[in-house]
Amino acid sequence: MIMTIAKRELRSMFLSPLAWSMLAVTQLIIAWSFFTQIDFFFSIQQQLATMPNPPGVTDLVVMPTFELASIILLMVTPLLTMRLISEERRNGSIALLLSAPVSMTQIVLGKFVGIVIFMLITVAIISLMPLALMMGTELDLGKLAAGVFALILLLAAFSAAGLYLSSLTVNPVVAAISTFGLLLLLWIINSNSGGSAGVLSQLSLLGHFAPMLRGLISSTDIAYFVLFIATFLLLTIRQLDSQRLQA
Repeated sequence: MIMTIAKRELRSMFLSPLAWSMLAVTQLIIAWSFFTQIDFFFSIQQQLATMPNPPGVTDLVVMPTFELASIILLMVTPLLTMRLISEERRNGSIALLLSAPVSMTQIVLGKFVGIVIFMLITVAIISLMPLALMMGTELDLGKLAAGVFALILLLAAFSAAGLYLSSLTVNPVVAAISTFGLLLLLWIINSNSGGSAGVLSQLSLLGHFAPMLRGLISSTDIAYFVLFIATFLLLTIRQLDSQRLQA
């Protein structure tokens, strides 16, 4: 049943011009940045030749591309998740979904899996650009794999937060703005200073994403994203359960 709901959500997204437009614009901006980074890499070849351990194409081209992709998708994801539940509440189809012989867990996981599959397709398309460099140079495949893994975890976290906030309102625009505000707050809350700011930095999405993007895969960072995703999925299930009881 989870995959049935996921396929329904994925089909609905691909039938929407908004999803196609967001995918096209995202790829266009990331491709432009990718070629800009390649030009920059070629322009500093002489300086790199004088360094004992110069950074390679993976550090100077691929990682900045993934970093830009994370920022763009932070802005795009709320536009994709805003309609997951709020639109069904607005048009009244949520009543049929809540009365169906499926559990709230299956509904929430189905919608979550659907949006995550769409994000996986997006990451796969983005990854084709750095992989194309292998035809002319060598890449650090370990760092590339770490960057892809980090981007997948980050987008899954974005999707879980967006799904929850979509369940709180009947207005998709409000859901989108709320999701963007929350994700932006959790993005910029990172700080390198000590004290309470250091504690707050542990809640930062960027604080756990950036090390993984550099190839430093830590169980702490993975646990953060897993708990982040699980927390928002559980909150969504509780929210829909309360709506079913009130119906």
